Amino acid sequence: MKMDRRSFLSFVIGGAAGTALSPLPWKLTDDLAIWSQNWPWTPVPERGEVSFVKTTCMLCPGGCGVTVRKVGDRAVKIEGTKGHPVNDGGICILGLSGLQLLYGPARVPSPLRRAGERGQNRWEKLSWDEALSLVAERLAGLREKKLPHTVACISGTDTGTVPRLMERFLAAYGSPNFIRTPSMRDSYEMTLHLMQGVQASAGFDVEHADFILSFGSGILEGWGSPVRMFRAHSKWKETGVKVVQIEPRLSNTAAKSDKWIPVNPGSEGILALGLARVIVEESLYRKAFIDTYTSGLEAWTREVLGRWTPENVEQATGVDKSTLVALARSFAGARRPLAICGRGRGDTPGSIGEFMAVHALNALVGNINRKGGVWAVPDPDYIQWPEVETDAVAAAGLQQGRIDGAGSKKYIHARHLLHRLPEIVDASDPSVVQALFVLEANPYYTLPDRDLLKKAWKKIPFIVSFSSFMDETARNADLILPNPMYLERYEDVPYARGFNKPLIGLAKPVTAPQFNTLPTGDVLIRLARALGDPVAGAFPWENYEQCLSETLQDMWEPLQETGYQVASDFEPGSGSGAFDTASGKFEFNPEKAREAAAHVSVQARGEAPGYPLILIPSDSMRRATGYIGDPPFVVKTVPETVLKGNDLLVEINPETAKALGLSEGKRAVLKTPKGQARVRVHLFHGVAPGVVAMPTGLGHQAYDAYLAGKGVNFNDLIAAVEDGASGLNAAWGIRAKLSRA
Repeated sequence: MKMDRRSFLSFVIGGAAGTALSPLPWKLTDDLAIWSQNWPWTPVPERGEVSFVKTTCMLCPGGCGVTVRKVGDRAVKIEGTKGHPVNDGGICILGLSGLQLLYGPARVPSPLRRAGERGQNRWEKLSWDEALSLVAERLAGLREKKLPHTVACISGTDTGTVPRLMERFLAAYGSPNFIRTPSMRDSYEMTLHLMQGVQASAGFDVEHADFILSFGSGILEGWGSPVRMFRAHSKWKETGVKVVQIEPRLSNTAAKSDKWIPVNPGSEGILALGLARVIVEESLYRKAFIDTYTSGLEAWTREVLGRWTPENVEQATGVDKSTLVALARSFAGARRPLAICGRGRGDTPGSIGEFMAVHALNALVGNINRKGGVWAVPDPDYIQWPEVETDAVAAAGLQQGRIDGAGSKKYIHARHLLHRLPEIVDASDPSVVQALFVLEANPYYTLPDRDLLKKAWKKIPFIVSFSSFMDETARNADLILPNPMYLERYEDVPYARGFNKPLIGLAKPVTAPQFNTLPTGDVLIRLARALGDPVAGAFPWENYEQCLSETLQDMWEPLQETGYQVASDFEPGSGSGAFDTASGKFEFNPEKAREAAAHVSVQARGEAPGYPLILIPSDSMRRATGYIGDPPFVVKTVPETVLKGNDLLVEINPETAKALGLSEGKRAVLKTPKGQARVRVHLFHGVAPGVVAMPTGLGHQAYDAYLAGKGVNFNDLIAAVEDGASGLNAAWGIRAKLSRA
């Protein structure tokens, strides 16, 4: 089968028709013939049998089901799986571009050992036996020195068999330092624990809500499961569901909502408390739910809401009193109102005070574990492995406590605090981390305060990346043990961010591995054998596929056929027994909420002399911000108001531009207390005066020539801001100044 221009167009964009993200930008078709000539790795399959394979996309936490069309053994098209509970046939632009990642030039072809300085991109190819021997030797040496607790892993997720195998490996070895990358999931988990007493993920029954109150959540920018949210948004428009967006910038979500309420940056949590006060004072809350299933409302009202009068809220947020009162009445008057938070794509945790305030709004209107509300979705329980047996060395290592401090007396409710790691490592000599594994994550790009990160990184003697791609973290590692790409391997995917039912997806091999890669599960099993007991004893399986099939048990065969299993009849408890708190009820938790409320606007507070502006991020579905970078197909969709050539454009209000002597397209220097960058200016009335909005997802220094060197990494200019009530990173912006270049 050969591809002419017409066929290639069908291959590239044919899957867009009818998807949740249609219409795709037709800029993609510009000079497409030249594209295909410039991309020597574009799939051009020979004639062969056409087949289809159902699998699960793993390019973001969305958990979408995808169907891959093959010609012979060559994958030629990815589309959404019809009937899948998350995306039902839809697919986002990143998922559509998965084949460019599969066949692209950024793949790591084999185990690689650093041959030059870190970051120089000079490598020596190794066999798998040689590479695993290097890791086993290093780990054995640390155990001999009784330093197993100095080994850590940064993982993109903690759900599924592969992350759990990594956590198990560390536990058997003697380290408690399995650390998940941060996101709004951290804050929602903590909120559910503090107010409902459960260990669960937050699910949102968006399909049945009739009023959506969003505190900065980028519903159309990638929040939750992106395709699901796009589909829900379309349904809201058809059925007349009201959507109110609260944020300081006119995002795509705000522009397509029924009402956009601009607020001062960082004050969303204060507005939530102000709304709660109006609802309580005017007795607009659902009395039956409050009286029967909640505890502590009176003390919470007195101790938390006391200071947030409409007048004080107006001063702090910039939202006038009449708007506040009208919004509170509209929200409380809806049948199934739903309040959500987690700003932008939800890639940062945020203030726990903000999350608790927004969750309290849902409780006031009785929409906890109800149709159209917030559901507590229990963690998957199908992984039933025997407890790890440890020796004296491992037991002593596990007693050392976590390096990031999560779970300690100061951070008792936090499970993961990755943002603290760079400072802790930089302050230690020798480094408290002697060996670092990185799994499905790219912290060298995604963590804030990258100057501090780079200093800490240099102190870690041994860094191993399991990346399928030459990303920034892999490029700055000592050893790369490449995982097959998600279209080449088996792996369970038991989590879809924001989905309101227990779900297990299965990624499975669509095509044979393109390179000399090895599934991370197999790597861990082989390393365990090399280290001997007690580590080897915790890994009784011959290989990862055996481990996965035995773990899934009766689900293995059905998952092979459908690609997913969902508890379609799942209904969260809403009455007695639904809350595992001391009172057995939903708790407004006035003591913790009072502490959290003191930090509810952590990023809006403080002054930085010489930095009169506030820099905030702006997200987009066209710019991946996680451990995966944009493939060329997606880079092509980024508009010239964001990226012109290799130059990044920041948004400022024309009034701000006039005061600074800047105009459209002019070059400028953007500076914060943490760094500076050369940018261009884009005038935008949708940004408040005094605010600079900077696009995220750009500024990569790795991957391929289509992505590297384009724009600026937002994380180069921002620092972590620790939330005093939770320990989580609450940063969303930073003081800045902008001047002519």
